[in-house]
Amino acid sequence: MTEDVEFEEDLKMPRIPIAASLIALVGLADSVYLTASHYTSEPVPCSLIEGCEKVLNSEFAVIGDVPIAALGALAYFAAFSLALLTAFHYPRTWQLFGLLTAAMAAASLWLIYLQVFVIGAICQFCMISALSSITLFVLFAVSYFLSRGKKLVSAESDETAIAN
Repeated sequence: MTEDVEFEEDLKMPRIPIAASLIALVGLADSVYLTASHYTSEPVPCSLIEGCEKVLNSEFAVIGDVPIAALGALAYFAAFSLALLTAFHYPRTWQLFGLLTAAMAAASLWLIYLQVFVIGAICQFCMISALSSITLFVLFAVSYFLSRGKKLVSAESDETAIAN
């Protein structure tokens, strides 16, 4: 059995892709809310910590005229779609999900750095998005390493069977 086929068979139990799709929906809702707030100029209620407006009105909150939250919404929609396709037995989409969520997690870490060390304020809604992105990547990594662990056990079983 090739690695790809084994990886695909591991994803026949779609618990991780379904969990990932639900987390992607949380990130999507958060990003859509922040995008709508940007375009309507509505202040974001920052109830847990202060600094949302400072972060959301900083030079780092937009790329050109496009708010980063809108790009996040697109990324979360893509992650949701890829996870859902995986859950419905299109396992090759899981690898694309892994690439996407790796980029999303890296971008989130960069944005956390900007909030803490450059802007000097924390936006709780931005942190929800960062937590969602990083969790999506962790889910992919867990599924990947679980798949690798099963392969090692399977290879050891095959060697034992051949030796006997």
